[in-house]
Amino acid sequence: MECKKSFYWFVGICLANFSFALNAQNIDIKKDWQYREVKTEKWNPATVPGEIHTDLLNNKLIPDPFYRDNEKKLEWIEKKDWEYKTTFQVTPATFSKKNAELVFDGLDTYATVYLNNQLVLKADNMFRQWRVDVKKIIKSGNNDLVIVFKSAQNVVDSLAKKDLPFVIPDNPRAYVRKAQYHFGWDWGPKFTTCGIWKTPRLEAYDEKTPEKPYVLNRKIELVQQPDSLGKSFYFKIDGKPVYMKGANYIPSDAFLSRVTKKEYEKVVGMAKDANMNMLRIWGGGVYEDDYFYDLCDKYGINVWQDFMFAGTMVPGDDAFFDNVKKEVQYQVKRLRHHPSIVLWCGNNEADEAFKNWGWQKSMKMSKQDSTRLWKDYVRLFQDSIPKWVKEVDNKRPYISSSPLFHWSKEKSITEGDSHYWGTWWGLEDIEAVQKKTGRFVSEYGMQAMPNYSSIERFTKAEDRYLYSDILQAHQKAGKGFMKLDSYLSRYFIDSTKIKKMNVEDYTYLTQCLQYYSLKNIIGIHRSKAPYNMGTLVWQLNDCWPVASWSVTDYYDRQPKAAWYAMKEAYRDDITPTIDLTRPIDLKLEDPKITWKVQGNKLTLKASKFAKYVNVSIKGYTGKWSDNYIDLKAGEERTITFEGKIAKPEVRVYSLYDVLKRYN
Repeated sequence: MECKKSFYWFVGICLANFSFALNAQNIDIKKDWQYREVKTEKWNPATVPGEIHTDLLNNKLIPDPFYRDNEKKLEWIEKKDWEYKTTFQVTPATFSKKNAELVFDGLDTYATVYLNNQLVLKADNMFRQWRVDVKKIIKSGNNDLVIVFKSAQNVVDSLAKKDLPFVIPDNPRAYVRKAQYHFGWDWGPKFTTCGIWKTPRLEAYDEKTPEKPYVLNRKIELVQQPDSLGKSFYFKIDGKPVYMKGANYIPSDAFLSRVTKKEYEKVVGMAKDANMNMLRIWGGGVYEDDYFYDLCDKYGINVWQDFMFAGTMVPGDDAFFDNVKKEVQYQVKRLRHHPSIVLWCGNNEADEAFKNWGWQKSMKMSKQDSTRLWKDYVRLFQDSIPKWVKEVDNKRPYISSSPLFHWSKEKSITEGDSHYWGTWWGLEDIEAVQKKTGRFVSEYGMQAMPNYSSIERFTKAEDRYLYSDILQAHQKAGKGFMKLDSYLSRYFIDSTKIKKMNVEDYTYLTQCLQYYSLKNIIGIHRSKAPYNMGTLVWQLNDCWPVASWSVTDYYDRQPKAAWYAMKEAYRDDITPTIDLTRPIDLKLEDPKITWKVQGNKLTLKASKFAKYVNVSIKGYTGKWSDNYIDLKAGEERTITFEGKIAKPEVRVYSLYDVLKRYN
């Protein structure tokens, strides 16, 4: 009987929604936009959704921002204010509706909106939806819409100045509710954008559509229980513990409007094809498009969702808190129906940063200021956000920060989730992970150069030598090349030979290093289950072509070597192999590799043992079934590529071929 009642209730809701939908009229406002720099004369065509950088690029007023060192040459854009305008039509039928609202799902960020010359909105958060009652302002026929964007960089600089001598570490970006990576990161460029990054619309209706009932058909638990070794940290889905294998996801482009459905399919597809079952949405980016979560729902990829705070403290004023409350509740309500989301997390690295990054000393912080910062932090992430989340989603766990303990602290290995950066930042050997595996390692990684085909796209021939200014411009990590060289000299090639390498060989070796590192670290992590119940590599993807920890390339989402290592290490049908023999210690001989191509199959054979055999086809940017493979002497191996290629130009080489050039 109960089942019957539920069915009728559900049908009733559907019919009601259908009738309300008939009654509502939505007009997308995406045509005929123009933009100009404020206080100048000339208007140019604009694209919505978009941002100022893409509009300038589309009008051929700036060069490709990712090419060579153009990033530096385009800094002026973020210091200007920009204005957008359009005219949209309202039909008599739409005008006759009792209610009319302008709806903005994405204004980036400090935006003043005028409709028919009347000020209707001042927005200051790119993560919020803004709704404005415009029934008394719209008219039948033409309606003029103007949006003026203030420079976010100028605004945050003035807010920080106003607060002096009080300083919020580590950057004035803390003041603004905007994607934090837009202010530059150790893998990302500094393009502090503005613009209409999601399509605005006019909603006209007689009665409001009722809210969708919130149903979550699976039970999600995060188990953090004290035990003899510390404290557990693992996910239980429908009562079963699940070992999480995955990566961290950052926005797929420095310019968000360029991330199309096709791009989402590519990047989430790369996670699925690498046997991942979790992605962590990192807190310095954005709450992703619904389509991203639809794909995760479809492929069975669990989502760890950070709120958008990363590596900084926060202002404590009421206006900021009220802004964040509206953002949090809007985003949780928008996303909560996605079964893939298994965790809400307050921020990325802010807790451990305050306690371990030396801000108090480097900023000569007074005891009073330090106490105030920590109090505001606790009030937001430990008191307010969990309460705000619970009001709209009481079915999922929440944690205040990832992680709670810095990688140098003993507790980071025995409880909570851990960002283990002893490898890379701490320059520890890969083998150190054997004794330093945490309960759930939610960040760790090893850098590599982008694919050489990408380097060719953003450089001129004269830029292609080691440590050139242009290569440095696409290496954002502090002491990045020094750290890469340190690992290469320990694991692959004598340090005196590194500086003699050409960029293509250097690129190959760094990718082999990333392959070696991730293969072994994942193998070690998984061998320690159930003590360790999760391994999330930093990072899945890039937002531009750069030397980074990403396992895929920005262009075409092409796999880097380490993607193939992860794909193998994340298989569930075999135990991942751990092979800590350093390639520098191998006595390699010429493997004399031969190959033949039939259709989309390529068969390889080596007369002697061959390490990291790399196969490429000129112009092919897709995946191989396997790559960077080891071949035993006499072994024949067939790998495949996607699609058909007439007369493929194949290139095959191994670690021996690269190293012998520098002997």
